Amino acid sequence: MNRIKEILEIQGRKQTWLAGKIGKSYVVVTNYCNNKAQPSVEVLRDIAEVLDVDIRELLVSTKIYSNRG
Repeated sequence: MNRIKEILEIQGRKQTWLAGKIGKSYVVVTNYCNNKAQPSVEVLRDIAEVLDVDIRELLVSTKIYSNRG
């Protein structure tokens, strides 16, 4: 799962804008944003670069950390 849609909303950007920046169709980007499809690592890197975020910010963590003393 990814957070592309969330990051776009935080930045006030549109899916059409992202599609143009990464050279993908609006439909492909919409599928990424709705988690119906996942971008490859290469595309995820491109998205992170365009959005100026760490690639890890685009991903939903699969690990919950606890503070065990």
